[in-house]
Amino acid sequence: MAMSLLRELKALYHLTLSPIKGKTHAERLESFYQGQADAYDQFRKHLLKGREEMYAALPLREGDVMIEMGAGTGHNIEFLGDRVRLPKKIYLVDLSKSLLEVADKRIKDRGWGNIETREADATTFVPPEGSVDAVTFSYSLTMIPDWFAAVDHAYSLLKPGGVIGIVDFYVARKYPDETRKKHGWLTRTFWPTWFNLDNVFPNPDHLPYLSRKFRVEHLEEKMAWMRYLPGTRVPYYILIGRKPE
Repeated sequence: MAMSLLRELKALYHLTLSPIKGKTHAERLESFYQGQADAYDQFRKHLLKGREEMYAALPLREGDVMIEMGAGTGHNIEFLGDRVRLPKKIYLVDLSKSLLEVADKRIKDRGWGNIETREADATTFVPPEGSVDAVTFSYSLTMIPDWFAAVDHAYSLLKPGGVIGIVDFYVARKYPDETRKKHGWLTRTFWPTWFNLDNVFPNPDHLPYLSRKFRVEHLEEKMAWMRYLPGTRVPYYILIGRKPE
């Protein structure tokens, strides 16, 4: 229990107080994660909601090729359970070498022969297969500076009928579509300001843009209590979309 608390405090320090350095996106990511890589999963278990639900809703078939963009330590793949061996290949893509080292250890410990890590950019990575059946972003789209390019690139990689799965923070537009959730001024103002300190950018355009690119098959807009900010709730969404055939 004491060791778990110390790890959480260490991650909280790097999340809120440790300066982020670097001239490139990759350097800033490594600066942010290097000191907390070993505590990453424990800390984010309380912070990042909806991951299990997104992976449970992700339709995977035997022989698929899948990419997790911004995969970090590879912990998210655990949410696939027994289905983790269905895909012929899963690529875990991230720019943080420190996080991928944890992912490599996880892959070895679990005996996942169909999973490989790649230190690469989510806006440019192309697997040897060329096209894929599924692409996921788990709390990574808000950390990609050109998230439009990341979504467009995922679209280009997907085969016709391929699926995209996303779970992430967001805020609603001031005047959202009548079928979407509405957020008050404080929610739309506070969360982008708070997250921006760590180069995380909840965006009101995620859902509208994704809804235009993909045929949405599953969408949940939810709120989660913030363990480290008592009395506050942060908006997040779960989306499963399909590229038109």
